[in-house]
Amino acid sequence: MNQRSYSTEAVILSRRNYGEADRLLTIFSKHYGKLRVVAKGIRRTTSRKKGSLELFNYSRMLLIKGKNMDLIADTEIKNDFSAWRKDLKRVGVAYHLSEVVERLTPEGQELEDVFNLLVLAFEKLDKMKYEQLVEFVYRFKIRVLEELGFLGRNREVPKDLDEFIGDLINGELKTKKFLKTLGAN
Repeated sequence: MNQRSYSTEAVILSRRNYGEADRLLTIFSKHYGKLRVVAKGIRRTTSRKKGSLELFNYSRMLLIKGKNMDLIADTEIKNDFSAWRKDLKRVGVAYHLSEVVERLTPEGQELEDVFNLLVLAFEKLDKMKYEQLVEFVYRFKIRVLEELGFLGRNREVPKDLDEFIGDLINGELKTKKFLKTLGAN
C-alpha cells in the first residue's frame, strides 16, 4: 500500500448528495476520528459500493488521500445492523447517537474509545426494550461527554443534558425530536 491510501474501520454518521452521482459522507473512524469523505459515483444504479455505504454501517474502508477530501476506494461491511434497521424508533435513536458523535467530536482526531462506544451502542440497540431506550441514550451521551473531557468521571451531570450539549455545539441537536416518540423530554 502506498502513502496515498490508508485503511480503517468506520461507521457512517451522515451523508448528503454531491454533484450528479457522488455523495459526501461523514464517517467516524477508529484510527482517524471524524472524517468527511467522498464516495464517487455511489448514486449510479451500477455502483457496486452502493449497499455497503448506507447510514450507520460499520465497515472496513480503503481511502485515498485527495486534494480537498479523501475518496472511498473500497469498503467491506463488518456489521450493517440489519436487526434494527426496519424499526423506526431504533433508527431514530441511531440518528440521535450519530448526531451526538458528529457534532461533539473534532475532525481528524483519533478517539478510539468514542468509536468503540458508538459501535457497541449500535450492537446493543436491537436488544433493548423500548422503555430502556431513553436511559440508554442518556447513558451514551454521558459516556461520550466523559471521553471527550466535557464531563469529569465523578462530576455532577447537568440537569438538562441536551441543553448542556447545545451550549457546547452552539446549537441544538436536530434529532432530539426522535426521542419524544420514546416518551423522553
